[in-house]
Amino acid sequence: MFKSLMLASAAALALTACSKPAATDSAAATPPATASEAAAPFNTLSEAEKAQGWKLLFDGKDTSQWRLYKGGAIEPSWGIDSAAMELLNANEEMGGADIITVDEYDNFELTIDWKIAPGGNSGILYMVKETPDASNPYMTGPEMQVLDNAGHPDGKIPTHNAGALYDMKAPPKDVTAPVGQWNHARILVDHGHIEHWLNGVKTAESSYGDDAWKKQVAASKFKEMKEFGIATKGHIALQDHGFHVWYRNIKIRIL
Repeated sequence: MFKSLMLASAAALALTACSKPAATDSAAATPPATASEAAAPFNTLSEAEKAQGWKLLFDGKDTSQWRLYKGGAIEPSWGIDSAAMELLNANEEMGGADIITVDEYDNFELTIDWKIAPGGNSGILYMVKETPDASNPYMTGPEMQVLDNAGHPDGKIPTHNAGALYDMKAPPKDVTAPVGQWNHARILVDHGHIEHWLNGVKTAESSYGDDAWKKQVAASKFKEMKEFGIATKGHIALQDHGFHVWYRNIKIRIL
């Protein structure tokens, strides 16, 4: 009888173990959210951020702090989707609907969340100027690349990967979230020094305006663009590269 009881007890334990889901299976079923996804609400400033001098460039409802490059109201190709600025143009060609901030900035810290559609390409530019010879923002201002690294051909070019100082400084590794998920970007421009950060990782760093900077420009695709990277103050720009892209939580702090 004792043997029978032992066998019954062992069978019960085995049944309990089989019916309990493994902790690793449960964790794998719910991928961890990025820092920006976990934060809520969107497009707002905390009291601490207000005290530090942060300013919202988009409140999730209107685009009054933005306009078209070279003037005019934002075209219908830009809309608002789930409290994010959305570029609807998807013809895979530069559509001429690049938008810039109404104000200009010199030394600043910018944070912004972005997500891109499969195969997509866009960019966050700064120190952008509107000059007669520059038909697009990229002809005057440096760019932090926004890209689906795996799905766009530029993903095969290190200095064109997401987070790069476009065509000048390559990220140390791919730190993007899976395509369609939000990424958190940070751009620092501080008295002749540039830093790009993506999802908490520094992806590019450079001097700005000095001889070393001029040497980098001369070795890049911008070498024939005489007005590129020379401004000490300019607009922030979001690029229309002909792909669906979304931006939210756009905040800036003057240094």
